[in-house]
Amino acid sequence: MSGKIATRNAYGETMAALAEKYPQLVVLDADLAGATMTKYFAAVCPERFFDCGIAEGNMIGIAAGLATCGYKPFTNTFAIFAAGRAYEQVRNSIAYPHLNCTIVGSHGGVSVGEDGATHQCIEDFALMRALPGMLVCCPCDGNEMRLAVESLINYNGPAYLRLSRPATEIFTDELPSYNFELGKGAVLREGNDATVIATGIMVGMALKAADMLKTEGVFLRVIDMHTIKPLDGELVIKAAKETGCIVTAEEHSIIGGLGGAVCELLSATCPVPVLRLGVNDEFGRSGKANEVLDYFSLNPKGIAAKVREAVRLK
Repeated sequence: MSGKIATRNAYGETMAALAEKYPQLVVLDADLAGATMTKYFAAVCPERFFDCGIAEGNMIGIAAGLATCGYKPFTNTFAIFAAGRAYEQVRNSIAYPHLNCTIVGSHGGVSVGEDGATHQCIEDFALMRALPGMLVCCPCDGNEMRLAVESLINYNGPAYLRLSRPATEIFTDELPSYNFELGKGAVLREGNDATVIATGIMVGMALKAADMLKTEGVFLRVIDMHTIKPLDGELVIKAAKETGCIVTAEEHSIIGGLGGAVCELLSATCPVPVLRLGVNDEFGRSGKANEVLDYFSLNPKGIAAKVREAVRLK
């Protein structure tokens, strides 16, 4: 496997490929099948696909009912609606009774691009992390998304899965030591000068930042933290002790997401300098995806700059 694919496309293709294997799997969509890529599942298994229209709250209620009947529902809409508009229903109908349902938020982060701040959800990790018992997952590439989807089908409990809009490079399939497990981070690059803990599309950028810094004599450890909750605390503490400083990188607000989770853990267990790279308490901007990411320094250069600053603080 190589090339580029959006994680939303990898998600849609995988759901369709697994439809026959998992007869309990049902897919619900809020009139966005062409964008969330659930159209692939609908094509191969129309009897287990339900278009609920632009009624996200109702969709969550239907999914809750299906979950109580032994089905495994995956609900699908844009992240801003999955985590925002339907928050009360997700909280009270899925998380509170701890139902076996996966909430899928597509088009997360500022890489939504031209759709602008209203559709660039940068709060979904924070909202979903705050719900008791809710697993939060954000795969970094198409290969990891495929592995995450099947893992979530077999996971028992409420979960939130974020998908990205733009096509990004596939790289995890080429790493011989790579292993995917929900709730466990993966060390993709070894180093002892600093650690970057990244999630989603920022993971690939962190690897590029590591290459840049290596030419300066800075050897960076890169951790792919696809599961933001539950956080792999053992791996984070080990990195903090061995490298002495941490940089978190996420396509999300610096408040309440991966950076917040890492700071909460390390402040109580292993205080070291932690710098958070993300969106700084502001809304997104409209523009081409790469231009918006660059505006917020969500790129390899931005990560490298944060690492240099973190190393100076050691």
